[in-house]
Amino acid sequence: MSLLCARPGPMLLCRIVLFFVPCVGQSGWLYLRTLPDPVCEGDILILQCQGWKNTALSQVQFYKDRKLLRNPKAKWILHMGTATLESSGQYSCTGKVTFTLHLGTQRSKMTMVQVQELFPPPVLSAVPSPELREGSPLTLRCQTELHPQRSASRLLFSFHKDGRTLQNWGPHSELCLPEAREGASGLYWCQATPEGSRVQKQSPHLEVRVQAPVSQPLLTLRPRSTGLAVGNVVELLCETQNGSPPILYSFYLDEKILGNHSVPHGGAASFPFTVMSEQDAGSYSCQAENNVSKETSEPRTLSLDGLWGLPTLTSSPWFVPCLSVSLLGVLVIATALVAYFRPWRKTGPIPTQNLPPAPGGEQHPLYGNVTWPNENEEDDIYSSMIIVPKKSEAGPAESASGTWDTSVIYTEVKHSKLGEVPAREPNTRSRTHRVALGNFEEVLYY
Repeated sequence: MSLLCARPGPMLLCRIVLFFVPCVGQSGWLYLRTLPDPVCEGDILILQCQGWKNTALSQVQFYKDRKLLRNPKAKWILHMGTATLESSGQYSCTGKVTFTLHLGTQRSKMTMVQVQELFPPPVLSAVPSPELREGSPLTLRCQTELHPQRSASRLLFSFHKDGRTLQNWGPHSELCLPEAREGASGLYWCQATPEGSRVQKQSPHLEVRVQAPVSQPLLTLRPRSTGLAVGNVVELLCETQNGSPPILYSFYLDEKILGNHSVPHGGAASFPFTVMSEQDAGSYSCQAENNVSKETSEPRTLSLDGLWGLPTLTSSPWFVPCLSVSLLGVLVIATALVAYFRPWRKTGPIPTQNLPPAPGGEQHPLYGNVTWPNENEEDDIYSSMIIVPKKSEAGPAESASGTWDTSVIYTEVKHSKLGEVPAREPNTRSRTHRVALGNFEEVLYY
């Protein structure tokens, strides 16, 4: 409202001119438009600040969540670039109306901008399973859908494994492997994008494990499988040449499990043990197993040598003292036997004498044997051995009855060579064989 006065005459004429303007506020002079509407990922987001009835504006600024954005290059338009999900928020603008500068800076209402997801991130799946046996078919499937308002567009897909591209952009959402091998194991992912769009999304990683079955393991007994004794340490070594880890090895004795060992990265497994008794002998085998199959080795037989009862004795703490006492007893008995059977030897030269006649006036030789050495060898010469009768001290009656005491004489003479006479007295050794009758008398001659 304004007051206009004029003085055409003596009287002052005044008119009141009323200007009706809209109420000044957030919804009065300015409002904010967003293009396009609705906004999807990949769209170019444009903010446009407009005055009431397209009134010209000046000093326009834009805000997101009450934070000032960069100054627009145009007077009342701001290009935000490619819209993303993070572009969502509350937007507004401020500015001055050109023909009503006295009103000051005006602010638009808050406009909520919700960027629509063009399509969700794809999901990669393995059919029939991400864990499968070697040689089985495998299909990788990349799945996602466009926003209903953009369903007319076509999606493109690509497949990747361990940093390399298996299939570049194309309309096919599946990748088929007719016969998957163990080398096909790894991390897979896929990407999707609408045709002609800059939006690309990647699926989470999918681990595919193609597992090879285990081959028949080989069982080795170290250091050997035969000739073992109690106290020896034996190592069972089991190894399979093929098979995807982890591999579980189990060890058996006569089909009874002894223990198992898991190998997370493949290779062989060992099972050492100490032979304690004859019960440790028998048929040993091992089994290799993974998530695909299991195989059993050929059996190996372990045999022991020596006394079977020794393990029970050696396991006792009294074994060493008992063994010492036993050896001492054997030594004493051996000494007594040697002393008992040692022949009586006369010192000095052997006297020359005539052999006493046997009953009837004849000597009765038991047997005679002479061993002659070779020309260049040394050997013993054994003289003849006879029975020398001796009358018993019991008296003439017993002698007349034909009861005689006898001795069997063994005499040997050592010569260096045949025909060579030693410079010293011959080395004579004698052994007396006791006969059951009477006393004995030893006669040595050569």
